[in-house]
Amino acid sequence: MRRRWWGTGAVVAAGVCGTLLAVQTVAGGPSGAGGRDERGPVRDQVRSAALTSSRDGASATLGRRDTEPFGMLGVTWRDPSAVLNGTVEVRTRAVGAGTWSDWLALERDAGREEDGGGVRGGTEPAWVGPSDGVEVRVNGKAARRLPQGLRLDMIAADGSSTAAGGIEPAAFVADGDGPTAPEATPSEATPSTPPSASETATDGSSPSEPPASDSASPSSSPSSSQPASPSASASPSPSGPDMPTAPPSTVPRPPITPRSGWGADESLSPEEPAYLPGGKIKAVVVHHTAQSNDYTCAEAPSIINAVYTYDVRTLGWKDLGYNFVVDKCGTVYEGRKGGVDLPVVGAHAYGFNSQTTGIAVLGTYTDSPPSQAAMVSVARLAAWKLGQYGVEPDSTVDLTTAVEGRTLAGRSWGPGETLTLPAIHGHRDGYNTLCPGDAFYARLGELRSLAAGPVTGLTLTSVTGTTAGPTRYATGPVTLNWSATTPAALVSRFEVLVDGEPALTADGDATSARVPLTDGAHQLRVRAVHLSGRTSVTEPVAVTSDTTAPTFPVAPGLALRQGVVDPAAVPLTLGWTAADAALKEVRLTAPTAGAFGPAVTSAPYTAPLGATTTWSLNASDVAGNTTTASVAGTPAVLQETDALRTGTWTAKSSDGFLGGGSLGSRSKDASLTWTFTGRSVAWVVARSALSGRADVYVDGEKATTVDLRLSRVGYRNAIWTRTWAESAPHTVRIVVEGTPRRPTVLTDGLVYLK
Repeated sequence: MRRRWWGTGAVVAAGVCGTLLAVQTVAGGPSGAGGRDERGPVRDQVRSAALTSSRDGASATLGRRDTEPFGMLGVTWRDPSAVLNGTVEVRTRAVGAGTWSDWLALERDAGREEDGGGVRGGTEPAWVGPSDGVEVRVNGKAARRLPQGLRLDMIAADGSSTAAGGIEPAAFVADGDGPTAPEATPSEATPSTPPSASETATDGSSPSEPPASDSASPSSSPSSSQPASPSASASPSPSGPDMPTAPPSTVPRPPITPRSGWGADESLSPEEPAYLPGGKIKAVVVHHTAQSNDYTCAEAPSIINAVYTYDVRTLGWKDLGYNFVVDKCGTVYEGRKGGVDLPVVGAHAYGFNSQTTGIAVLGTYTDSPPSQAAMVSVARLAAWKLGQYGVEPDSTVDLTTAVEGRTLAGRSWGPGETLTLPAIHGHRDGYNTLCPGDAFYARLGELRSLAAGPVTGLTLTSVTGTTAGPTRYATGPVTLNWSATTPAALVSRFEVLVDGEPALTADGDATSARVPLTDGAHQLRVRAVHLSGRTSVTEPVAVTSDTTAPTFPVAPGLALRQGVVDPAAVPLTLGWTAADAALKEVRLTAPTAGAFGPAVTSAPYTAPLGATTTWSLNASDVAGNTTTASVAGTPAVLQETDALRTGTWTAKSSDGFLGGGSLGSRSKDASLTWTFTGRSVAWVVARSALSGRADVYVDGEKATTVDLRLSRVGYRNAIWTRTWAESAPHTVRIVVEGTPRRPTVLTDGLVYLK
């Protein structure tokens, strides 16, 4: 079928699975999805013209003729149970253009009520755009007679009777070069003065068909002067002792726009709704309405109202055939009245209406599938309805056939047989129809998965607030980031699991959550809960929470060390003890920079004489916790001349000595004694191959004997050091040993650390 939507304010075609209906959007109408024309319900005019049947009853025609303007048409027949075996084709003339369309084939069967309701059978109607001329031909198959009472029903939908003003017919394809129509075949000869279809009785009668036979047909229309019906209230509330109750569902109910939202004129369908025997829905049947997909969602209410008009007034059904209608933006509308949460019998799946509920998506989905928004809404709606009766959306169910039937694939059955079908299936699975279109039908498996769950594609994409590497550490709350392919509208919630237990809950549209952790090793996951209750979970991520900073159990310290003393660079050692279960490193940040591994506890440096230097350290663990500590020290010198002397000492001078001079002695037991207050001390000497030895006494006790001999000459050598935990008064005494053949001791002074 060829259907198009043309421009702003265009007319659309809609109907029950293979049913099209013309609707004209009006100025001041709906402003958004779910809106409706605030003028109230409008009844479209229906004009009819009888078809002329051949003598053998195998074909019928309506010759080319002028008509009052119309926008939609369909072919109907007297017996609603009769089946038209053959082809029905129409072509129309566009208002104002004078050109004729190509032949357009109509679907042969629009469906029916199961309880004997309906007064006519019919094809799907088709929107042809504002037209003022028409021609019809019907050809039967295998010499079978066509149904009796064939007629063309033309609907002048609101606005479709207006002269063409930029709106082109949806199925219009010019087959001529000019306004003159092509010649008709002899069997379809057009009268030289074609009668106007508008002159045919509006109650559907014709000269060859007594008016009484169709006088009750809802296709009979009021004249154009008849006032529109007053706006009716919402569907009447069901009541009565035999009324079924609305069972709770295991799945949350989606938003549903009531019938008043699409402007239902309840006076058109005063009959009370019927309910499924036993009050249990076993399955959901999915449909498309087989009209253009190019409607705007603001126009959806008008489309649904038009479907309602066709079902009730043309076919004679008690109400709209579908239980629910969904537009391409995902808005869900209440269809047949009786209560959205009750098991209302629809007229959507002949033979199975009394066991199922019907959901139709506005549009035709033969070549392209419905929008994701529509898929999600159908899935939510189906899951909710099936959840009322304990039916899993991805299960199969047994349905009992009410009448004989056959599927599009050729499977047939008689009444009373058991047919096993998916709980969510397409109309073609239980009826010989293309509905819901090849592209939609191919995605019913996906639809069942969306409705049943679990959430698919759940992946933990990252964990922020942790260190990198195979083992992650955190010093505080961490943020888990995730993604899923299942649409958020089908997700009940996300749960962050810490060591298998829910730590917090996030909404179904969330993609991240921040979770606090206690110190220690943890396994983190994200669990998604589908609307159905089914769950899926990510792979675990190991995170160790560590909020304890490293410590310096012993404060950092400074100690003078052996080496060459320079006024600008006194050799010393910086020492520390850092503690942490996962110590990463210690960094020196002042007066210079340095980085040391967790096992390193000291490092050699130099500091200038006479200046106070502060040494700052930063200890960090693998989690990123840090702590700082510092120590300050001032190297000072006591010249040799500052010492208390015994024995013979001789002054020496040289640029190589500290201060330019030193004292030397070759006398056994000659001594020098210094007194100071500090925490570290170094004896500084000059050395050579002839240097001797000396005993060192600290605070009155012998500490060691030092040999000053060196194969080369060395000045300002710190040859011996001593360090204490705290600064305190101390004395250091040097006693010359008088070593044979090399008795000389040259002392350059004493350096200590304040």
